[in-house]
Amino acid sequence: MRPKKVILCIDDSEQSLSIRKFMLETRGYRVLSAASGREALDVFQQGSIDLVLTDLVMPEMDGAEVIRVLKQLSPETPMILISGKVKLYDKDTQADVFLPKGTYPAVELLEKIRLLLIKKRGPRKAAPVNLVQQQPQTQLMEIR
Repeated sequence: MRPKKVILCIDDSEQSLSIRKFMLETRGYRVLSAASGREALDVFQQGSIDLVLTDLVMPEMDGAEVIRVLKQLSPETPMILISGKVKLYDKDTQADVFLPKGTYPAVELLEKIRLLLIKKRGPRKAAPVNLVQQQPQTQLMEIR
């Protein structure tokens, strides 16, 4: 059995956090949650995070700042920024994907996560192929 991919979800809204956590866990992901940017940094530094999913607007440290700091620590980790405040979205963010809250179906978020994790992993190595050497078949011909 493959180990579960670990997703760090960050949101100051407990309700949003629990909905995302439930959705992701029912799809086979292991979810760590953080209610603030500072808490997220602590969780991230403990290691083994495969993807970060964060809200943009949070007190103290917003999602864009969290992503900026985490990308310095681990540039290869995919990060998704979600916000209901599309006008606040800064195009210069280091997020790999931006999704406006409420305008995308859950299946779209799940697909983006799946694709980012595949991209991070890289192409699968081909399974070794057992080449069985076949003996050349000789035919006996009757000579008259």
